[in-house]
Amino acid sequence: MNIARHRLLAWRCAGVGALMLIRLPLPAHAGAPFVTDDPGTTPPGDFEIDLAATHGRLRGETSGGLPSLEVDYGAGSALQLHAVAALAYTRPDGGSLHFGYGDTELGAKLRFLAEDEQGWRPAAALFPLVEAPTGDARQGLGAGRPRAFVPLWLGKSTAGWNIFGGGGYWFDRGPGDQNWWLLCVAATRKVTGSLALGGEVFHASARRPGGPAARTAPASISAAATISAGIIICCSRPDAASATARRRTSFPATSPIS
Repeated sequence: MNIARHRLLAWRCAGVGALMLIRLPLPAHAGAPFVTDDPGTTPPGDFEIDLAATHGRLRGETSGGLPSLEVDYGAGSALQLHAVAALAYTRPDGGSLHFGYGDTELGAKLRFLAEDEQGWRPAAALFPLVEAPTGDARQGLGAGRPRAFVPLWLGKSTAGWNIFGGGGYWFDRGPGDQNWWLLCVAATRKVTGSLALGGEVFHASARRPGGPAARTAPASISAAATISAGIIICCSRPDAASATARRRTSFPATSPIS
């Protein structure tokens, strides 16, 4: 399994997230289970770590990550360094199970425009990502080639709502594939100190020449509840389902010595 492939499975699932009731501080910016990201960055000198287990099924094929580790580091007031590593597994319909290290995602988010909290101007950031082909493509654990995603994310908070969106271009040209676009928008609203509810809509152009585009169903907009630790279950069609269990932890790189 590779990261973009599993994300595409999640994009096909317009469902409701069910989460464990664990009360932890909410992270400062968006991310899973949303496809959409926002321009928020990790505070300078701080780490944010996501440890997750994912499982998905699409048209008879099972794949996932067990576990996947995402590490974000605030390298400056408007710069976040990002890395995702995962142990991946895949089982084709009727085939045998393959397990091993998957593709590695590396990126840097640069917020070049700050939000005007009293006016209309949103925050804006570029978040280029590269997927290194570290997984074994012959066993379905990776793409077998480097790929890149260059998105622009915008975000604005108003009247208790956090609205964010944007999109970008995937450089994913390989045998039978083509480069493709992703556009999306999401909104969340904090319900309690540790719980936020939100939803998103998106459109992804065809990944293969003459292939279908992927989008949220008009009558089934993606929705999810997010807290710092929990389980996200997503199912919108008989041949596609996805589940993610994750724990997010934030801490400063150095702690004062008393």
